[in-house]
Amino acid sequence: MERIVDIVNDIVWSPALVAILIFAGLYLTIRTRCVQVRRLGLMARLLFAPKSNSGTKGISSFQAFCVALAGRVGTGNIVGVATAIALGGPGAVFWMWVTAFFGASTAFTESTLAQLYRFPHHTGWRGGPACYIEKGLGQRWLGVIFAVLTIIGYGLLLTTVQTNGVTSAFANAFHFSPLATGIAIVVLLGLVIIGGLTRISRVASVVTPFMAAAYIIFALIIIGFHWQAVPGVFKAIFAGAFGADPLFGGIVGSTISMGVKRGLFSNEAGEGGGAIVSASADVDHPAKQGLVQAFSVYVDTFFVCTATALMILCTGTYNVFGADGTPIISGAPELGSNYVGFTQSAIDSVFGGFGSAFVAIALAFFSFTTLMAYYFYAESSIFYLFDGKDKKKETAVIWIYRLCMFGCVIFGALNQAGVVWKVGDIGVGITTWVNVIVLLLLCPQALKALRELESQK
Repeated sequence: MERIVDIVNDIVWSPALVAILIFAGLYLTIRTRCVQVRRLGLMARLLFAPKSNSGTKGISSFQAFCVALAGRVGTGNIVGVATAIALGGPGAVFWMWVTAFFGASTAFTESTLAQLYRFPHHTGWRGGPACYIEKGLGQRWLGVIFAVLTIIGYGLLLTTVQTNGVTSAFANAFHFSPLATGIAIVVLLGLVIIGGLTRISRVASVVTPFMAAAYIIFALIIIGFHWQAVPGVFKAIFAGAFGADPLFGGIVGSTISMGVKRGLFSNEAGEGGGAIVSASADVDHPAKQGLVQAFSVYVDTFFVCTATALMILCTGTYNVFGADGTPIISGAPELGSNYVGFTQSAIDSVFGGFGSAFVAIALAFFSFTTLMAYYFYAESSIFYLFDGKDKKKETAVIWIYRLCMFGCVIFGALNQAGVVWKVGDIGVGITTWVNVIVLLLLCPQALKALRELESQK
């Protein structure tokens, strides 16, 4: 099975996908005239814009921001950053930043399109890439394929990654068995997702901002204790990004690849998940929700991911491996490939014995809210496939899918991180391939909406 996963992963994540992601972000940044910088202040103000009261059930702009942020802030911000450093060196952090900067324009475009092309459902507004593929391009068959890929990629494949990160952290901190942790996640997740969009958005709007802020504050404390190392860390990040550091010159290809892959896995720009949430927001102009989702990319990468990276690099509690698996740096040799332990050891360097518990709890909250978002993406895609027809079958499929997702939670808890991460990469890649190409074709519609909003302002 592992060999099959490797083969599929290499096909999906060929250099062509990395190239098209960078190109799309750069192209959309130019076409929007760098909207992610020009309208930064407006992005922040729109977070708390009131609902438009359109008459259709929907969630507020802030709730949509929190659900989308819940999907972005998860295992990728803790385990993913550590993995990027282990396999790409400190320079991988730079490429995560680059991916986020250009990805903000991508997130703006896909979220604006989601608002333009959406449909009313008895549970509220629904939509996403499948809808703008069908209505914008007139290709229902491709929209159906995307919806199926979303259902499989997010709700099943990526679910295993989130669960694996939590179970590894809890095993390190509390010596809990992976099966017990997996069962606990299933029970809690079931209690939330059965409540539908309303309960998911309410939980996300409370838990996600609180945990993100607490994590960043704690990271600043750790970095403050190692402030003398900060200049050297930034030097290592920039030197390693371009192969200028002799230590990492031989893995510069892996540095770029891991930075882009882990950056995308974390911020989701271009994957289409954030667009699915954006379609459910009840706002009075499509471009407003696009700006809000662009801001969520910044929060995810420039704040949460950077907090993790600086903690690990300032304390030196990490390993870096060459292409052949030979250690280049062994700052945490006892941890082996248990990458979540890098972050835990960084905190332990200041608060001895507390790091494992804190990271385990933070990761549990982050991953749990991410699982809620993944379920929402899949549920919306199922609603799209049924197209308002046969509510009884739609409800039956939703319940069957919930059981399948619970099974993937247990699968992720019981399997090794290496295989699970590769399976997750496949889930990210298959949806991204389709979505990014569609965004390039439909971006004039998003640009038109942006011009309309700016003329009003």
